[in-house]
Amino acid sequence: MRLQNKVAVVTGAASGMGKAIAITYGKEGAKVVVSDINIEAANQTVEEIKSTGGEAVAVLANVANEEDIQNLIDVAVNTFGTLDILVNNAGIMDNFEPAGNIEDDKWERIFAINTTSVMRATRKALPIFLEKQKGVIINIASAGGLQGARAGAAYTASKHAVVGFTKNTGFMYAQDGIRCNAIAPGGVETNIGASMTNINEFGIRRTQPGMAVNPRMGKAEEIANVALFLATDESSFVNGTVITADAGWTAY
Repeated sequence: MRLQNKVAVVTGAASGMGKAIAITYGKEGAKVVVSDINIEAANQTVEEIKSTGGEAVAVLANVANEEDIQNLIDVAVNTFGTLDILVNNAGIMDNFEPAGNIEDDKWERIFAINTTSVMRATRKALPIFLEKQKGVIINIASAGGLQGARAGAAYTASKHAVVGFTKNTGFMYAQDGIRCNAIAPGGVETNIGASMTNINEFGIRRTQPGMAVNPRMGKAEEIANVALFLATDESSFVNGTVITADAGWTAY
């Protein structure tokens, strides 16, 4: 029980990596707040956690809305008394649009969900962490936050911003017992592709050659194991950095 009595909030936890992280945390003794815009699926995640003896609650949250993020953290504290671990996992893809094809509303939506939500949730959690001089923030970035051609320009920019925000936050609060790290997954078998609606032919053609050197697709549980390590004191000297989990894809 590596997370015994810890309270964790995981956004986008109804499916994919978020669900795997929430279930893994539950098995390791954490009390998990399962956040998602799909409350029915979030409740299913909660039931899975409870089926193995864990504690969890589901909270409906559209992370693009400030009010939902405020409520999410408040529910965690009101239900379980505190917050120890914040996992900013919720995210959407673009449609591989290059800069010349970006539409303002899609750019703003991608940044609202992928980037601004990370800032807002972190901002809301920090007073709790500062009061007890301890806390962990884990942001799910992407190989697209390290490289230039794993997605379109909007997604790539949004995840690069998450990486920069992670490093800044980790350094700024390093002397306050707070750690902030990111995970940069490569290709992982999730349903994020469902957020892609009209693939840009030029953009996908330009990114396609690099896809061929991807050694393999990952499983959500493999990312959850990295998130478990970062949530525990086993990673006490790891702060303000990005752990790449991609089977070696970006090593080429």
